[in-house]
Amino acid sequence: MPSSRATIIGLIAVLLWSTLALLTASTGATPPFLLTALTFGVGGVLGLGFAARRPGGLAALRQPWPVWAHGVGGLFGYHLLYFTALKLAPPAEAASICYLWPLLIVLFAAALPGGGLSARHLLGALLGFAGTALLIAGRFDGVAFDPAYVAGYGAALAAAGVWAAYSVGARWFRDVPTEAVAGFCLATSVLAALCHLAFEPASWPNGAGEWAAIVALGVGPVGAAFFVWDVGMKHGDVRLLGVASYACPMLSVLLLVAAGVTALTAPLIAGCGLIVTGALVATLTRGPKAGAVSRA
Repeated sequence: MPSSRATIIGLIAVLLWSTLALLTASTGATPPFLLTALTFGVGGVLGLGFAARRPGGLAALRQPWPVWAHGVGGLFGYHLLYFTALKLAPPAEAASICYLWPLLIVLFAAALPGGGLSARHLLGALLGFAGTALLIAGRFDGVAFDPAYVAGYGAALAAAGVWAAYSVGARWFRDVPTEAVAGFCLATSVLAALCHLAFEPASWPNGAGEWAAIVALGVGPVGAAFFVWDVGMKHGDVRLLGVASYACPMLSVLLLVAAGVTALTAPLIAGCGLIVTGALVATLTRGPKAGAVSRA
């Protein structure tokens, strides 16, 4: 698959993930691990149906244990650490640290064969992170790091590292068919269900609206997004996708503003401006060709 096409497919994940906050807000008081179990279950089942129609069918799920460790460790490990961070630290600070993952993707991509570290991609990622911090500060009325929440900050940083490692690490498993992600989703669903039973009160979604939001999450940002992201990471421009990922919080906030959930403020406008500037720096400034990593 051409690198440019794979990169465009990977960008679909960014668009889908931008709907995550709005759809999650529509799921009511559904506990996080139960929500994860239900949405990954929907995404996994749909993925199985897609895999069954492809050449080779469900044989794509027969993979050696390192592939499963990478896939399940990335999907479930990230969500476990992220929810832990939200429990141990204020959401604004936890989210700020967790959104280091696009920057880490750019840095980790340097370890790929032919990767290197492009100054324009690094600058674009730093601008994107600065813009994201402003978005989060504007939405949560400020960000103030407190040493008392160091455990939560550590969990958030670990979550960012796990997701970046999972994303860039997909390059080393580029011969594994994307259909295998269906198995990773189902395994994540089972593990999240066990965490729900162990740590959360039983509180099922209430009404057709909340169930519809859960199905929409499973189809889009917690379903198809992981499949197209896998294609982008395995065959596209890893560094460019890392920088472009900062569009997720920007588009997410704009959707919340459009829905009347969040007010448009000066920090939100400034944050969006920095993210757009970072994307332009990464894509329009002269520098090493994006295809360098894509041939890895």
